[in-house]
Amino acid sequence: MKLQLALDLVDIPGAIEIVGEVQSYIDVVEIGTPIVINEGLHAVKALKEAFPKLDVLADLKVMDAGGYEVMKATEAGASIVTVLGASNDSTIRGAVEEAKKHGTEILIDMINVPNLAERAAQVDALGVDYICVHTGYDLQAEGQSPFEDLQTIKSVVKNAKTAVAGGIKLDTLPGVIAAQPDLVIVGGGIASQDDKAGTAAEMRRLIQEGSAAAQV
Repeated sequence: MKLQLALDLVDIPGAIEIVGEVQSYIDVVEIGTPIVINEGLHAVKALKEAFPKLDVLADLKVMDAGGYEVMKATEAGASIVTVLGASNDSTIRGAVEEAKKHGTEILIDMINVPNLAERAAQVDALGVDYICVHTGYDLQAEGQSPFEDLQTIKSVVKNAKTAVAGGIKLDTLPGVIAAQPDLVIVGGGIASQDDKAGTAAEMRRLIQEGSAAAQV
């Protein structure tokens, strides 16, 4: 089980500062869609150069031209690129095909997909690396969480790894760990805390314990 830090509401220097505090405790740093919009793929390149041992995820939320966008993100240093589960199968196939050329991974973001189990099974068959349940900011504000959706996709996914994102904090992390996703994505639960390093360290400890317990 890996820990990913999602960065959304910062610029490149701010992102580098935050990651510098927590790099020992995370596996993946996500350049969120807002940063990509504000800074472009330069942000991916800057974070990969600053932290070469970390995987960098480019949260492009690809909806079309899958192969081309994955190519450009990979050139910038991304190890993982997000594609929307609501996109056409041909877009996902193009993204997967391009990713395989470079050893890049594709994470399918299932945000706002209506028939979650059905679509997760379809996407799983297309050769993607991760399928992620994701409760967006707007739905989080209405009190929704991704935990039930995680159980849904885990019941149907046979090949891809699973990921979960959406409002995960230290006090809700044990419930996430119990569902045993492969990738736990945390944003403000680390980035908005006063003690970012301490919070990330405790999350890492809980994840390691949860992973070890699952293997017993």
